[in-house]
Amino acid sequence: MKTATKLDSLFRLSAPSQADIESFHNDGYIAYPGVLTNDGREGLIEEITQSFEPVRQYLETLNNGDDKPRPYFIRPWNERREYSDRLIDDPFITALIQTTIGEAYHFCHSALNIAPRGVGPLGYHQDHHHWKHENPINLAERDNYYIQILYYPNGFKRGDRNLKVIPGSHKVAPTKEATPERMLAGDFDHEAGRKLEEKRLELPPGSMVYIDARIFHAVEAKPFDSPQAYRIFNIDIFKEAGPPHRYTQEIPDEWMEAATPFRRKLFERDGYTEGCWN
Repeated sequence: MKTATKLDSLFRLSAPSQADIESFHNDGYIAYPGVLTNDGREGLIEEITQSFEPVRQYLETLNNGDDKPRPYFIRPWNERREYSDRLIDDPFITALIQTTIGEAYHFCHSALNIAPRGVGPLGYHQDHHHWKHENPINLAERDNYYIQILYYPNGFKRGDRNLKVIPGSHKVAPTKEATPERMLAGDFDHEAGRKLEEKRLELPPGSMVYIDARIFHAVEAKPFDSPQAYRIFNIDIFKEAGPPHRYTQEIPDEWMEAATPFRRKLFERDGYTEGCWN
């Protein structure tokens, strides 16, 4: 594991623009179409599909005509190679996080997903895990930032496993009444300070979406006749400094042993264990 420098960034940008920052705070997300460099995009795809043995075997099964569509999913995704490893503290990612939420944050966990033709949709949901637990530690942490960085090395089209969001929904208080259905019906427009509407995204290969996990988001189905055999999706999650979230992972020993001082600051936090919130 190593820390990237500005000279070997995987991204075409070095820092977020003012418009990006406003989009994050006002809409709850920033979409970055084609932001990965050609080397970054191609390297990440090759690494995931060829160098990560579980995925390589999974894709072989798909190619052999498995007629029962099932996604590949792993969390946490610890067997990272060079390109996926560099995403953790790439200069652009570091600048983006620090500009939007400050310097007091930790690496939470990561995941990897491969969605083949025929996979069904994922409904609207939030991923700020403290919202779903009522004990005092969770209540105290509900307003802290939980950041998800969604990577789409081979992109997606609308109607084909695309991401969709409700911009501004992160501003609505997390009550049981604040459902996505009621938001889209206009019941919480006043609280959000805007008309809450669904937005369906379409992104080219090498894209990224940076979201506040308080925002409602969903994923559409992947048709059986999709021209894309599978959509690759990997995600890194960072959390504002504080108690662990539901999926805050234990950091592998080899990660910590090879970590730079900056990475150690990202990794030195408690992982989630049963009973740790009591």
